[in-house]
Amino acid sequence: MPAHLELTPAWQDIQNRLRSAVGESVYEVWLAGLLPRAWDGTLLLLEADPGAERWLAARYGRLLERCAQDVLGPAATVAFAGDPAARAHAALTAAHAGSALTAAEEFNPRHTFDQFVIGDGNRLAHAAALAVAEAPGQAYNPLFLHAPPGLGKTHLLNAIANYIRAYDPGTTVRYTTVEAFTNGFIAALKGEALDRFKRLYRDVDVLLIDDVQFLASKARTEEEFFHTFNAVHGAGRQLVLTCDRLPSQLTGIEQRLRERFESGLVAHLSAPDWATRMTILRKRAAVDRVEIEDESVYEVIAERITDNVRSLEGALIRIVAHHSLTGQPIDRHLATTVLDAIRPGAARSTPTGRQPAPAGIPVIQRAVAEHFGLSISDLTGPSRHGRVAWARQLAIYLVREHTDAPLQRIGQAFGGRNHATVLHACKRVSDRIAVNNDDAADLQELTATLRPQQ
Repeated sequence: MPAHLELTPAWQDIQNRLRSAVGESVYEVWLAGLLPRAWDGTLLLLEADPGAERWLAARYGRLLERCAQDVLGPAATVAFAGDPAARAHAALTAAHAGSALTAAEEFNPRHTFDQFVIGDGNRLAHAAALAVAEAPGQAYNPLFLHAPPGLGKTHLLNAIANYIRAYDPGTTVRYTTVEAFTNGFIAALKGEALDRFKRLYRDVDVLLIDDVQFLASKARTEEEFFHTFNAVHGAGRQLVLTCDRLPSQLTGIEQRLRERFESGLVAHLSAPDWATRMTILRKRAAVDRVEIEDESVYEVIAERITDNVRSLEGALIRIVAHHSLTGQPIDRHLATTVLDAIRPGAARSTPTGRQPAPAGIPVIQRAVAEHFGLSISDLTGPSRHGRVAWARQLAIYLVREHTDAPLQRIGQAFGGRNHATVLHACKRVSDRIAVNNDDAADLQELTATLRPQQ
C-alpha cells in the first residue's frame, strides 16, 4: 500500500480486526484508545497512554502487527510513539517525504470540549481554549496554558483541533510536541529538507505546541522555534502553547521567547477538587461504556488520587481491567485492592476528598506566613492590608483543601472569624487564581511546599 494512503479507513479496518480477536470488553479497556500517528509505507506508528505503551507492546504487539499486515500488507511493522527509535524514524520520513506524517496525523477523538470536565481549577483555561477554537487568531494569541503534568493541557490542545476540524474544516491545524519539533528539525537538517520542515509548521492557521519547557538548552532548535513563532504570529495566525511552569520560570530559555509567551493570555490549570474528580471518573466510565453500580468505587479512587487527572483515569482503567481478567465484581473491595497494589504508600483522605496534613492548621499557617514574610499573628489578626488579607485568604483556602477541619474550627484558628468569612476567603482565592497568574503561582508554590508533609 502506498505511503500516501488515507489512513483513517485502513485504521478502522485494523480496529475491527483487533476487536474480533480480543473481544469487546478487552478491546474497549486496552485497545480502543490507540491512535495512529504516522505511516510511511512500512512502519505504522501508534500512540497510547505513556504508562501503558510498554505493557501493550509486550502483551498485544504481535497481534497489532498481524492485524496491520492483514490490512496494510505483509511488510508492515508496528511501533509505539514512546520508542525513541520509532520517533526518529517518523521524523526522518516526514522530513524526506513531507507527506507520510501529515497524511496519517490524527488528533485524539476522545479529547473534546464535551469530554473536558470543568472545575474551579481549570475554568479560565477551558474558556480561553474554546474562545480560540471559535475564533482562531482573534481571541488570545498566543494562549499559554501551564500546569503540572496530567491536568488536561494536552486534552485542551486536542479539543481545539477537534472543534476546528468539526466546525471549520477549511482551517489548517497542526499539533506537535517540542520533542517532535526537535527531532523533525534535526532530521530536516541532515536530509537537506529544511524548507519543507519550515512550511510544515509555518503554513498553518493554528499551531498547537505541547511541552515548551523542553526547549531549554536546545540552542539551534530554540532559534528555529523563535522564527516559527514569529512567522505564525506575525501573519495573524493562532498559537497555543503548553508548559509545566510559568513563562517567567523558564530560566533555560531566552528572554525574547519568554516575553512572546507572556504577550497573550497565560492560563493556569490546578488539581481538580473532590467534585471534579468524581465527575471525571463518572464521565470516563461512560465514555468507555463501563457500568459501575457501586458509587464507592469512584470515592476510593478520588480519595487516593488527588493531583493528577491522568493517574485518576489510569486507576479506573486498572480496576476495570482487573475485573475483566479475574471476573471479580467492580466494588469498593476490588478498588481498594488494586490501588493498594499500585499506590501502597498513598494516604487515604477524608470523605470530602481533602487530605489532612499531619500537623494540620499550624503547618499551613507557618508555610503561608514564611512565604509572604509575615508572622502568624498577622494572619490571625484584624489587619485588612492587601498583602496580609491575601495571605490570610490563601491560608484559609489551603486549610480547607488540605485538612478535614470544619468551617467553625477554621474560623477560630484565624482570629475567631465566622464560617461566612471562611467561605468568602475560599471563593476569593478561586476567583483570583482564575484570572491572575501571580496569584495562581503563589497557590502552586505553597501547595508544592505542603505536599511532602501530606
